[in-house]
Amino acid sequence: MKTDLATYNNNWYQPGSRIKLLCWYVVNILFFINPLNPSSSLKIHLLRLFGAKIGAGVVIKPGVNIKYPWFLTIGNNCWIGESVWIDNLDKVSLEDNVCISQGALLLCGNHNYKKPSFDLMVAPICLKEGSWVGAKSSVAPGVTLQSHAVLSMGSVATSSLEAYGIYSGNPAVKVKERIFKMS
Repeated sequence: MKTDLATYNNNWYQPGSRIKLLCWYVVNILFFINPLNPSSSLKIHLLRLFGAKIGAGVVIKPGVNIKYPWFLTIGNNCWIGESVWIDNLDKVSLEDNVCISQGALLLCGNHNYKKPSFDLMVAPICLKEGSWVGAKSSVAPGVTLQSHAVLSMGSVATSSLEAYGIYSGNPAVKVKERIFKMS
């Protein structure tokens, strides 16, 4: 057996109406991907208009790409760095005090390499309170970063990360515990 992309069919996946998708596509290009818009408050307002649930104190830097805001929930005091790509074909939730550093990728979709038709597969991503996705890191579909977990710079999370664990590499493995020092 071999891959036959002519048989690929993802008609089952309907993330929204064509007009909704088109409107978001234009808004995303003009106000999010465009690095000339530094205003977090305008971006938050637009995300809410398109169905995102967003808390207080959220910072969204320039150059951020969000696939479908209606699948996005962001808690209080979260930071989303420059050039982050939230490819949320499924739900992405950020609890309070989550940081996603510049150039990170949250990817909710993949393809089934075991099927000749290369079927689309989607799964949610959850970043629990205080977790941190380092610069240029990737989070795979179905992954949860538990409370205060850290995915270090350039790492790839293909499975869920334990609370207070610091993970590094591709695939990411736990390298130490996150310990807060009280000053």
